[in-house]
Amino acid sequence: MLTVSRSRREAIRRAAAQIRERCLSTGQSTETTASAIAEKLPEVSRLEAWRLALGWSRAETITRVGDFYLSRGLMPPAMTQPMLCRWEHGRVRWPSDEYAEALCTVYRARPEQLDLDRWRIGPIPPAGRYSADAVEARDAPVRESGTTMTTAAGLPAVRESLDLALLIDPAGSQTVVEAAESAIEFYALGYSKHPPATLFDEVHRVRGRLAKAVTTGETAEDVKVDIRRSIGWLSALLGNLAHHLNDQTGARVHLATAYALGERCRDDRLAAWACGAQAMVARARGELNEALDYAERGLACVPRGLPRAQLHAWAELPTLAALHRPQDADRALADATHALESDPIGYAPGRFGYDEAEHRLHQAEADRVLDRTDKAIAAAEASLRSCATGTPGWAAASLTLAQAEAPGRPDDAAQRALHVLEQIPAVRLRSTTRSRLAQLDSALVEATANGVADLHERVRTLRPAIDGHGVAESA
Repeated sequence: MLTVSRSRREAIRRAAAQIRERCLSTGQSTETTASAIAEKLPEVSRLEAWRLALGWSRAETITRVGDFYLSRGLMPPAMTQPMLCRWEHGRVRWPSDEYAEALCTVYRARPEQLDLDRWRIGPIPPAGRYSADAVEARDAPVRESGTTMTTAAGLPAVRESLDLALLIDPAGSQTVVEAAESAIEFYALGYSKHPPATLFDEVHRVRGRLAKAVTTGETAEDVKVDIRRSIGWLSALLGNLAHHLNDQTGARVHLATAYALGERCRDDRLAAWACGAQAMVARARGELNEALDYAERGLACVPRGLPRAQLHAWAELPTLAALHRPQDADRALADATHALESDPIGYAPGRFGYDEAEHRLHQAEADRVLDRTDKAIAAAEASLRSCATGTPGWAAASLTLAQAEAPGRPDDAAQRALHVLEQIPAVRLRSTTRSRLAQLDSALVEATANGVADLHERVRTLRPAIDGHGVAESA
């Protein structure tokens, strides 16, 4: 890296401006102009030369990046002039993919033209990925509660913050614990904003970093306990994500780890939630008695209020309905409703939370399985009214309602399912959503109503979340 005085930097800017003017007068391209600047001024990197060839200041570059994101309805990335200066002068070995993509987009350049490819580990993405047209054509992120999230920026940023905490205290500390707990909250609250495969990879990376810290003998015991608890909650997320990727075997392993760590750290909420998730996985595998055992184990240790309401409705109720035990299912629903109403807050956001929309969804699914069609439709409609369009909860409520409508109103059911497929890209479809689609498709196999044939074809050609080689569907 070259250290250049302020006076020399000013001389470089003037010289670059002169080169640019000469190139513009002869109709030279931005690439040719940048090459001329880099050749005449060896202190200037290719990244800086391209900016100077455009005649932009660093402030203008940051503004253009922000304007591009805002034009797509996204929050601008946290790019600053000092960051751009460090990248241009080689003081760090990145920008990340998100920042590199942003620069390539506004500069209308390929990574190799900006010398960004030399900082990458592994193969360079196709150049077309960085073109403005390609970026603009991508699916916009799912919106919830009026907020947006850029997966490629938000997820790595959280991991990098935890990395910084671990860099300061490799053996762990209270700072590391707080960073880990904040990361878990971030993942839980943003669970529905990211494709399951993408979030799985990110949570897995973070859990690995914490596992290294907790294995060192230098970590204080109280800090070790808190880090193990964080590892347990991350394992719970991984189990849920594996289930949503239809990896039921992997889900069982991760959830068993979450339960064990919950017991060891005396975190009843974690242990109970892991049992509820294991009940969900067991039902997906058709092991209903095993699912009921998990539900009962979770209820034996779950705290009062919302956590208990969730276990009754999420783990116990659907299992009893699948076992065709209507009276017991009604009792489980009543217990869940009572626990929900007794909680002074009444709802909690995020993957580990519970609310009225989820409560009504579980009620609708149980009533549908028990052939209580009118009750199922009413409960599904109530759940749907509380969900934002395009979210996983909205998809679940829509398809549960469609399944209940299928016998009497097959055209409505088919159109509702097609609307889900239009609103949610395949990469964001959870295994539970795919399962509901497949069940609805089977239920409509003899129907000839409008939209049914189209639904058959859409379901038939739907790419799996994980292919036969274990490769996840990419965004």
